[in-house]
Amino acid sequence: MRHRLRGRSFSRKSAHRKAMFENLAAALIKHEQITTTLPKAKDLRPIVERLITIGKHGGLAGRRRAIAALQDTALAEKLMTTLAQRYAARAGGYTRIVKSGYRYGDDAAMAVIELIDRDLSAKGKDSGPTGPKEEAEEAAA
Repeated sequence: MRHRLRGRSFSRKSAHRKAMFENLAAALIKHEQITTTLPKAKDLRPIVERLITIGKHGGLAGRRRAIAALQDTALAEKLMTTLAQRYAARAGGYTRIVKSGYRYGDDAAMAVIELIDRDLSAKGKDSGPTGPKEEAEEAAA
């Protein structure tokens, strides 16, 4: 019986699942549109909606909760300023899930999850981590 069991396990332990959704949420807030599997997109939606609501409420405690969830102060700043202003008049429903066919390798249902009224220039901006090698190359140039 599945009484009181919510969400999917995705064949991962709880810590791995939590980290996966934190990373997906950070990527969605950074790029405002990502492609993932349909079940992951469906489970990611309430996480991101809560984060945007935290950003709309503002305050120091909200900022600390956002930083704890996203592990990035720049993304928390975007959440508290840009996204909070954009969705100030909207009472929920900040994301959209669009089915996008099936993946070639394993035939998994794919979907695009995006923010409503997204900034088209945010896609791909500042993508990926910057390691010490890349920082050394930039300093040498």
